[in-house]
Amino acid sequence: MRTLLIADDEKNIRLGLKAMIEREHPGAYAIRLAADGRQALEEFERQPADIVLTDIRMPNLDGIELIRRLAELERPPALLILSGHDDFQYAKEAIKHKVKDYLLKPIVREDLFAALGKAEAELAERETISGRLEAADGYRMGMRVNALRHICSTPGLERAEVEALAREAGLAEFEPSFAVGIFDLSGHQRYLIRGNEYLASVGSVPGAGLNLSLEDKDGRLVVLATDEALLTGLVEALAALQGASGTFSAGVSSPGEGIGELKAKYDEANHALKYRLLLGRSDTEFIRYERVAGRNRAYPVPSEAVDRLANMMGTDRDKEMKTLLLELFAPEALAEADIGYFEEVGRLLNERIFDQVFRTYGEASIEIIKMYKMAGSLYRFSHIQDYIHCVQGLLFGLNEYIRNLRSAHVDQRDMLRAMEYIRANYDKDISMTMVSNHVSLNYSYFSQAFKEYAGMSFVQYLKKLRIDKAKELLATTDLKVMEIGERAGFENTKHFNRVFRDEVGVAPLEYRQSALGRGDSTIG
Repeated sequence: MRTLLIADDEKNIRLGLKAMIEREHPGAYAIRLAADGRQALEEFERQPADIVLTDIRMPNLDGIELIRRLAELERPPALLILSGHDDFQYAKEAIKHKVKDYLLKPIVREDLFAALGKAEAELAERETISGRLEAADGYRMGMRVNALRHICSTPGLERAEVEALAREAGLAEFEPSFAVGIFDLSGHQRYLIRGNEYLASVGSVPGAGLNLSLEDKDGRLVVLATDEALLTGLVEALAALQGASGTFSAGVSSPGEGIGELKAKYDEANHALKYRLLLGRSDTEFIRYERVAGRNRAYPVPSEAVDRLANMMGTDRDKEMKTLLLELFAPEALAEADIGYFEEVGRLLNERIFDQVFRTYGEASIEIIKMYKMAGSLYRFSHIQDYIHCVQGLLFGLNEYIRNLRSAHVDQRDMLRAMEYIRANYDKDISMTMVSNHVSLNYSYFSQAFKEYAGMSFVQYLKKLRIDKAKELLATTDLKVMEIGERAGFENTKHFNRVFRDEVGVAPLEYRQSALGRGDSTIG
């Protein structure tokens, strides 16, 4: 349905035109009425109309001034003039303002509908052209975004290649000066929506400068702008959302002059953004490349310190390990080194220590595994101190894990040696002190370790071994009970009889009779 605004200071004419059109074209037009030019202009500003049919002579604002103002709009309506005066001067004014038809009062029905037909044809032509222009604009915009995405994401592009790609896509209009900003919105969709709204609103303001934006594969907003003020304005627009949870950071390049510098300026913005790790803990970091460009990119990486840490894993040298960790993240490095230094330190720690430990020893506790996954990248952290804290926790957690594994292996070998010694000397007067000294272990540690390994205490194990030997001798030999007691390691016959009865439930002779299947014994 088309919208039609009729402006005439004579009420009967307004109503008559409305009724005539609705009878001829029922449901085709939504018709609104105005009593003079000023009211018509206000009505149009409140809700634009597709077609405006206006009288020339009206109070407050005449028809010629009304159509002049409407014709200046970016999307003017189709204009029709209505007058009771066959005045060529009015006709000339109307033509100058692109009026589609000039109707004389009294209105002839056929002339009115012919004029409306011309207006409809004009509107249809405009819509066709507008659709084509929008499609062309969409295509051009798509080309620009794709070119920007390709340039930003393709490593190793030379300046000449960048310039050729950019000019072919129409990005040369960002010359003579531009900047690139990268906004890390921390996965908050509300930031991305607000950012795009701001860029769209600024893009429609004359003189505000050009901008082109895209969302990269990491969910960051990449913005190319001819005016850095647009980027600072975007920061302010996003900061206004800080009432809810969420943070964001932005890295901004130095000014670019030729469009061939586009890739270099993207890399600058990306490099600047990384420094949110080192430059404070603000929720809204805005980091210019110029601020960090002077950092030392040749700061020496102490790889030997990482190797020494790797060699100390599983030892008790915690103090030395802390010293080496401090060397890697020394205050001088935090103040002077380029972010690439910390990326390299992180890579070495992962490859030479953390990954190697997991390949060699398998998975540790859930807590250690969580820290291991976090420490895999610097940029999972909001600040370098958080990363250092995680690395230290992981380093010492893995150190303890390895130490326990190695201790378990050592304990097993020691316990096997202890068992062999006990089995070889059970018939002698041996004690736990003698056995622990034999395997060179602390008495208390040996007591606990032996119990965990054997499932019983040393005294219980020795007693069981002696009773088992006595039972074997009672069932397979004719030795006297006194001799058997001595051979099993008991100090005297009385002690042997008491312990045997307590453990087996019967006296030694009763056990022999049962084992030999005889009712009485001839062996004393």
